[in-house]
Amino acid sequence: MKLTRILGAAALSFTMLSGAAFAADINGAGASFPAPVYQAWAAAYKAKTGTGLNYQSIGSGGGQNQIVNRTVDFGASDAPMKDDKLEAANLLQFPTVIGSVVAIVNIDGVETLTLDGATIADIYQGKITKWNDPKIAALNKGVTLPDTMIVPVYRSDSSGTSFVFTSYLADSSAGWKSDVGAATSVQWPTGAGAKGNEGVAGTVKNTKGAIGYVEFIYAAANKLAAADLVNKAGKVVKPSVPAFMEAAAAADWKNAKNFAASMINTAGEGAWPITSATYILLPKNPTSAAQSAEVIKFFDWAYGAEGDAVAEKLHYIALPDSVVADIKKAWASEVKADGKPVWTN
Repeated sequence: MKLTRILGAAALSFTMLSGAAFAADINGAGASFPAPVYQAWAAAYKAKTGTGLNYQSIGSGGGQNQIVNRTVDFGASDAPMKDDKLEAANLLQFPTVIGSVVAIVNIDGVETLTLDGATIADIYQGKITKWNDPKIAALNKGVTLPDTMIVPVYRSDSSGTSFVFTSYLADSSAGWKSDVGAATSVQWPTGAGAKGNEGVAGTVKNTKGAIGYVEFIYAAANKLAAADLVNKAGKVVKPSVPAFMEAAAAADWKNAKNFAASMINTAGEGAWPITSATYILLPKNPTSAAQSAEVIKFFDWAYGAEGDAVAEKLHYIALPDSVVADIKKAWASEVKADGKPVWTN
């Protein structure tokens, strides 16, 4: 962490402490992918400042809808909102942390499993139906795979995690790209639906033969086996913070419009292939300048040393300092009430 960010966080903390008694709680809703870190940030921030965050983990689609309708102070989405929708709703989009999606499995007698994108796509299209299928066996030489039916589990709600996962499948499989595609909601060819990362994790945990996809922290918290994946370089990689960081380092932030930098199947021998930032949607024309300022203060603190430490404990990756600097410039120049900036960088 750079010294300037640490000192900035300390100065901001002192300022917020002096006004904590007058701060109103802020309300957000959306993606379940970052919910663990938002909830952890909320607890630490309230202890420090007295300002609370009420965050509803309802899925990215719900978060986008609620902020478009202005029923919350900010929306949260793992899927970047399309440029025309951002413009129509007068929203600023910016990332908070970088996370990863993993394929979780529940297979008796199998502790370590290797998969690749094309094979997972075939599973979710119903082309591979048993765990001892030759395509899976070829990726797992020396592993005894059971003759067990595969139960694919997917998100039933509109989900940014689904967007990230289906983007990976579309990039890995021409058949998936043409027949199913990538979106927050798709027509799943087979399987069972569950709501939220929490629901998918719970369903896989309680279903023999199941496979699902969740943000990494949900796999760790539920002690679920996460498959190793063959990445773009053809290397087998385990889900780990160094693998997520290598993928994040390859993101092209400089040329990403509205901060929507892709980290799917990035180059790098050790890169995890399903890595993504998660985003906040904030009105550029807030009805309450004070409330909008509180939202920005919260995320400004989250980008500091204390927020980064909380995120790292939960296996999320902090944004590069250069990206944080650009976000703060956007807050100062684009979020205005009555023509005046609600926050000064």
